[in-house]
Amino acid sequence: MRLALAEIRRAKLRFGLLTGAVALLVFLILFQQSLAGSLLGQFTGGLENQSASVLVYNVDARGSVEASRILPSQLEAVAAIDGVASAGPIGESTFSARLASGELQDTTVFGYELDGPGAPTTLSEGRLPSGEGEAVASSGDASAGYAIGERLRIVPGDTEITIVGLADGVQFNVQPTLFVSFGTFETLVRSTNPDATGVLANLVGVEPTAGVDPTALAASITEQVEGVEAFDRATAVASVPGVSSIRQSFAIILGLAFVVVILLTGFFFLIITVQKIASLTLLRAAGASGGFLLGNLVLQVVLVIGAAIAVAVPLTVLAVSAASSSDFSATVEPKVVATTSIAIMLLGVLGAVGAMRRIARIDPAAATTRLVGGGLA
Repeated sequence: MRLALAEIRRAKLRFGLLTGAVALLVFLILFQQSLAGSLLGQFTGGLENQSASVLVYNVDARGSVEASRILPSQLEAVAAIDGVASAGPIGESTFSARLASGELQDTTVFGYELDGPGAPTTLSEGRLPSGEGEAVASSGDASAGYAIGERLRIVPGDTEITIVGLADGVQFNVQPTLFVSFGTFETLVRSTNPDATGVLANLVGVEPTAGVDPTALAASITEQVEGVEAFDRATAVASVPGVSSIRQSFAIILGLAFVVVILLTGFFFLIITVQKIASLTLLRAAGASGGFLLGNLVLQVVLVIGAAIAVAVPLTVLAVSAASSSDFSATVEPKVVATTSIAIMLLGVLGAVGAMRRIARIDPAAATTRLVGGGLA
């Protein structure tokens, strides 16, 4: 350990530049992950954090909640499938809400039967709706006029909605989101479209009976009910139009950043190992074991990457806070930071394999040659 630290002290600039470069890469990775996670969460949270384990769409909707319409006969057929404990309609639409400040704000509204599937599962404050005209809002929008006790008016129609609870991570389509009773949802649709003769559900929310796998139940519903396509919750979230493209785009960027971490650490430690091969050979001839030299190399890698992570994490927190606004709230997840840090540490050690192999192949007898310096031959 003293050998590794001594070398770092003698080459502060060299190791400092490497640490700074790795810190920049770690910062970019964490920042991208935070933005991607927050964006996807606000894009699909309304589906991900509701209670229905299975969601049933019209077969032509292709995973789009807005494009899906479920007929009453299809809802009844779904409820009659073996393995379905409960099934209920879920409506979704975007309305203009007039806030207490007088501002008009596009707001996504989910309607569900209060005793059925579709309720928000991440309630953090207040309570769930217990009657008509009550709503749970996204906690991320509380400061923007959606706090508990606020009264909103949906226009046209001037229907009043009172917020009685807040739930974490339930935004949908990156908009303020409300969960109301299906009766309230029907009222809102009719108030904005007085000519509507009936209000169709966008989805059917399904809860399986105990012991029934949601994925298997979804496949059974798709097979037995004509004109519908059912997904378990995770598949429904992944099927939202645009989600796969966003994930793929960020995955490519993050993948390249991880590759650069491997290349950067690998080439750096390989170069300095080649430069000091004569000194390492003399140490081996003097009795230092190969394990001792390899341990010092691994320690240097861990210290450099550890220092880079220590610099990158607070920078990421500051950058994400600066990038957040009332329209887009991003957060740094501790779990993501921990898993990413471990992955980068392992990749850094993996990148130094080339340098490790050079050390492992050192022959102590080479110290007697002129090529090493000080040799007798």
